Amino acid sequence: MRKMLLALAIIFLTFAARADEGMWLLKELNQQSIARMQEIGFTFPMDRVYDEQNASLKDAVVIFGGGCTGVAVSEQGLIFTNHHCGYGAIQKLSSVEHDYLKDGFAAQDMKSELAADGLAVSFVRSTNDVTEQILSNLPSMLSEVQRQQAIDSVSRTLTEEYINDPFTQARVVPFYAGNRYYLVIYDVFRDVRLVVAPPSSIGKFGGDTDNWMWPRQTGDFSVFRVYANKDNGAAEYSEDNVPYKPKYVVPVSLTGYKENDYAMTIGFPGTTKRYLSSWGIQRM
Repeated sequence: MRKMLLALAIIFLTFAARADEGMWLLKELNQQSIARMQEIGFTFPMDRVYDEQNASLKDAVVIFGGGCTGVAVSEQGLIFTNHHCGYGAIQKLSSVEHDYLKDGFAAQDMKSELAADGLAVSFVRSTNDVTEQILSNLPSMLSEVQRQQAIDSVSRTLTEEYINDPFTQARVVPFYAGNRYYLVIYDVFRDVRLVVAPPSSIGKFGGDTDNWMWPRQTGDFSVFRVYANKDNGAAEYSEDNVPYKPKYVVPVSLTGYKENDYAMTIGFPGTTKRYLSSWGIQRM
């Protein structure tokens, strides 16, 4: 099960012989980890990365489609994601006359952007720890099946108020082998349009063939735009919609990078074994 809660996967570019790389929930990034990040080159203010009450980097990172990560890079709703994440939408928009997978696509203006029917982009509205509500409602001496049924029942109660809103999704997400639960609320935007896609000869990331081979050069990207209604709210496709203005926009640097620069990623990773117990490791 994919963990649809914003996590911070940090890869430290350093020659130090220690395993600093890892993955943390943004809400739970501790001072020790922050100090280590700053020690090896992190200079961004932490309240610009994650602030519960104010716009921060967390508000620019999105769930693209069914589980990919994307990032808002302009105040007019531009979203960067991987080519393989946009692949399905690009394929649906292609035809014999216009093979965008083979030849690529670049909209010359907003009017020529292509509406990607069925594609959605989700922004996290809030995350709330509901562990107590879940675990306190579990009777003792349950079988695993009964335990999961009880968890599902409480989860439905926590999310039922959002069921009839097509532009809101609510999910109770388990973490740490069912020892922590978060209620995550998303704003779901359903008017998403293709802006740029490279040809597959450039964008294809390689799958299992090339995925673990270095060095390699791949333009694994695609660009979409999220549209909203006149009040900047989520809406179905309409010609009257306007580009969405995100709460926070990630600046794109044109200066490049150099060896030993600090790097980290923020997104929605599929799984992590970081907190696996010793018994779990033995069974791997």
